[in-house]
Amino acid sequence: MKPAIMLHRVRAVSFLIVLAVLLLPWPVQGADEHGVNRPRLDLLSLIRELEETNPEIKAARQRWEAAKAVVPQVQTLPDPKVQFGYQRMPMMEPLQGAMYGIGQEIPFPGKLRLKGEVAQREADRIEQEYLAVRLRLIARLKEAYFDLHFVHKAIEIVERNKTLLMQFEKTAKSRYAVGQSAQQDVFRAQVEISRVLNRLAVLDQQKESLHAAINRILNQPPSGPLGTPEEIQVTMLTLPLPELSQRAEEFSPILQASAKGVERGEQAVALARREYYPDFDVSALGLRNDRINENGYQVMLGIRIPLYYTTKQRQAVRQALAETTEAKESLTNARQDLLFRVKDDFVQAQRAERLVTILRDAIIPQATLALRASQSSYGVGKVDFLTLLNSLLTLQESELELHGEMVAHEKALARLEEVTGGPLTISGSFPPGAGGRMLGGAERTTEGALRP
Repeated sequence: MKPAIMLHRVRAVSFLIVLAVLLLPWPVQGADEHGVNRPRLDLLSLIRELEETNPEIKAARQRWEAAKAVVPQVQTLPDPKVQFGYQRMPMMEPLQGAMYGIGQEIPFPGKLRLKGEVAQREADRIEQEYLAVRLRLIARLKEAYFDLHFVHKAIEIVERNKTLLMQFEKTAKSRYAVGQSAQQDVFRAQVEISRVLNRLAVLDQQKESLHAAINRILNQPPSGPLGTPEEIQVTMLTLPLPELSQRAEEFSPILQASAKGVERGEQAVALARREYYPDFDVSALGLRNDRINENGYQVMLGIRIPLYYTTKQRQAVRQALAETTEAKESLTNARQDLLFRVKDDFVQAQRAERLVTILRDAIIPQATLALRASQSSYGVGKVDFLTLLNSLLTLQESELELHGEMVAHEKALARLEEVTGGPLTISGSFPPGAGGRMLGGAERTTEGALRP
């Protein structure tokens, strides 16, 4: 056979191999490489399960319930005292007989009310801490969920590219067999396949770790099975930064808890100053004189004098003032930290939106065309294997970056929901603390969507 005819046949075979690679079916969304449908993880269902099963949320709610139970206790008078006795007094006419009566301690007017207000402010503060715990754990669950979504997409992309690399290896071997390419092309393809296998091993480990993290948050066994996360859409954030900051200042449970701590401190100062006033002890006794067979009575009023006020009441006032100052400084610090978090998450969401648009509309389409052109050109010997390989890796990294930015955007919104008091779908005003109670969904007040 003439060399020219053999060369044309080899080129035809190479072209058919490249065409088969181009027409290779990609895995269907929601199915594995064998086309088997996998169960989907619903984020809203996970959030509902979190609120029902997470022990940290349950413990925070019980702390709130315990704090609420303190309020009526401190507003109630001390328990009365029932007294019984017997007296015998040697007199000209001896007095002897039984004694019985009742005594009641009465705090100075206003003390019980102030104690109740201090306890109520403390209960309000613990309620906000409970709401903050809910928001924090829901945000952590969402972040783990989105990370798991990225790992699944990364495995899908890398598995697809592994198949392509194996086809490239076959093509390189065929070309090397007829002397159209160097043996190093085969070695490069094999090295990249080994790197892909290494990357898949890392991704599998990350997937199992995320499964364990989600199960831990849901109070499930770490080895419990989980399905595949739902497809996510990047929803454009239309709320401006000033509005997000205002929501955080008005509705964030973290900030509300600090504010309630300041209010509690102010009431504690008023209560400490009221302790300068005396308390009273009222008692009434009935007397029986068995000698003359007569009954009598005795009424007494006792006054507790704050004699040691310099080392007791005055120091209590100093303590309350210092604690109130500390609460105010903590409030200032919490506000600054909160506004920083809002700004940081806002700019991260904006960055992700821009990068998703660029990657989706420009880089990935261009990289896809470059890969197809490289495949066709390599099949006929117009480009070298390194160019083909770089085209594939460029597309792979661009796709991974796209899904990474999508996940980063959704995680930033989850953190914004944590610091602004609830889902971003809520419009208008709602009372402080209400944001933490309105966590039923993961919807957001946004317009438009960026889809991969």
